[in-house]
Amino acid sequence: MLRRFACLLPAVALLAVGVSQQAHGGLFRKGGGCGGCDASCGGCEAACGGCDTSSACGGCSTCETAAPAMETRTVMVPSYVTEMKTITCTEYRQEQRQRTCTVMKRVPVTEQKTATYTVMVPQTQTRTVSYNVCKPVYETRSAEYTVMVPYTEQVQVPYTVCVPQYEQREVQYTAMVPYTEQVQQNYTVSVPTYETRTVSYQVQVPYTEQVERQYTVMVPHTEQRQMTRTVTRRVPETTMKTVQVNTGHWETQTTEVACGGGCNSGCGCDACGGGGCDQCGCAPQTRTVCKRVWVPGCETREVPCTTYRCVQEQVPYTCDVTVCRPETRTCTVNVQRCRTETRQRDVQVCKMVQQTRTRTCNVTRCRPEARTRTVQVCKMVNEARTRTCNVTKCRPETRTRQYQVCRMVNETRQKDVQCTVCVPEQRQKTYTVCRYVCQPEQVTQNYTVSVPVSVQKQIPVQVCKMVPKEVQVPVAPCGGNSGCGGGCASCGGCDAGPSCGCGG
Repeated sequence: MLRRFACLLPAVALLAVGVSQQAHGGLFRKGGGCGGCDASCGGCEAACGGCDTSSACGGCSTCETAAPAMETRTVMVPSYVTEMKTITCTEYRQEQRQRTCTVMKRVPVTEQKTATYTVMVPQTQTRTVSYNVCKPVYETRSAEYTVMVPYTEQVQVPYTVCVPQYEQREVQYTAMVPYTEQVQQNYTVSVPTYETRTVSYQVQVPYTEQVERQYTVMVPHTEQRQMTRTVTRRVPETTMKTVQVNTGHWETQTTEVACGGGCNSGCGCDACGGGGCDQCGCAPQTRTVCKRVWVPGCETREVPCTTYRCVQEQVPYTCDVTVCRPETRTCTVNVQRCRTETRQRDVQVCKMVQQTRTRTCNVTRCRPEARTRTVQVCKMVNEARTRTCNVTKCRPETRTRQYQVCRMVNETRQKDVQCTVCVPEQRQKTYTVCRYVCQPEQVTQNYTVSVPVSVQKQIPVQVCKMVPKEVQVPVAPCGGNSGCGGGCASCGGCDAGPSCGCGG
C-alpha cells in the first residue's frame, strides 16, 4: 500500500503544477486579463472604446467566447507489472544417518544348587479292628385279612335306541346361472419420459500434508530392587494319638466228643446197625479232643504320631528389574486429507407420464334362477328295548396268612486290615537355577535427520513503474494566439497600465 502511494506522488505533483499555472495565467478568471470587462482594468468601455466598437481588444463579446489554447504535455503515470523475482529459501531434506549406542543385554547363567527336603514314605502295617454287623433273625407270625371275592350275577337292563326313518320331500332352491358380457374398461398406463438434468455433487479430493507429530517410546533400563518371596518350610510336630490295639490270642481247650467204629471197638454204637447200642449190649463212649480257640481282646493305647506342618516365611532377595521410562520424540509424517470440491454432471431422469386407454373385455356375471329338486330326509325315532347283562359284584371274606418278620441283631466281629503309615525321610535333590546377567553390547541404529538446504526459486512480484503519458493541458490566453484580438500587444502589452485592462 505504501509503495502504491509513493508511486502516485509524482503524478499528483505534476497535476498541481499545471493547475497553478492555469490559475496564474487567468484561465479560470472570468473577467480578468486583456479584453475583459473587469472594473479593475477600467472595463472595455473605458480602455478599448466600449464593447460594441471595433478596437484593438476585439470587443468584450469576442474575448469571452474564445476557447482556451490546448498544449500537449508528457506526465509519468504509475503502472503495475508482474515480474519474476529470484529468492533464496531454505528447505529440509530427510537424510539417513547411523549411530552406535550401548545396550544392556540380559544373558542367562545356569547354576546347580542342592536342597534338602523331607518326604513321607508310606509303610504298610497289619491291624486287627473290631466292627459291628447287623445279623438278621426271622420270626413267623399269623395275621387275619379281609378280601373281596368277586361273583357274577345276571340283570335285565332296559335301554332306548334311535331307529332311522326315511321320507321323500321336494325342495325349491335358487341357482346362479353364469353368462358372459362385453364391457368397455378404462385403464391407466405409465409411459416413461427421459430428460437430461445437470446435477451438482461433491467429491473428496485427497491431498498430502506434512504434519509434525509427537510420539512416546519406552526406553528400557535395568535397576536393582529389593523384593521378598514366600518360602514354605515343613516343621515336624509330635502329638499323642489314641488307637485301638487287638490283644486277642489263641487258647487250647479240651472237649469230650462221641466216637464211632462199633461196639467192640469201644468208640460208639454205629456198628450195631439201626437198632442202637441196646441191641449190641454196649454203652455209648466218648473221647477227649483238644482244639484251639481264639480269645478276642481289645486295648486302648496312646502312641506318638509325628506330623509335618507347612510354615510360610518371607525371605528378602535382590533382583535386576528392567523398567521402561517414557521418552517423547517428534517426527514428520505425511497426513492424507481431503478437500471438498463441487462438480457437475448430466444425468438422465426418467419420469412416468400417466395415459388413459380403453379396452374391451369379457365379464362373467350370474343371474338367479329358481329350481326344484327331490331330497331324502331321515328322521330318528326312539324305541325302548331290554337286554340281559352280567354284573360282577364282590362279597367280603376273612382269611388267615403266615408271614415272616425280620429283626436285626447286633453282632461284634473282628478282622485284620492293612493300614499305611507315612514315615518322614530326609532326601537331597539337585536343581538348576537360571539367573540373568546384564552385559553391555554395541548396537548400530539408523535414524533420520532433517538437513537444511538453500534453494533458488522464482516467485511473481508486483512492481510499480512510472510510464510516460501525453495529456492535453489548457494554457493562458496572454502570450498565445488567442481570440482576444491578438492578445495584449494591441493594448501596449501586459506591462501597460490599468487603462488598457491588462494590469490586473
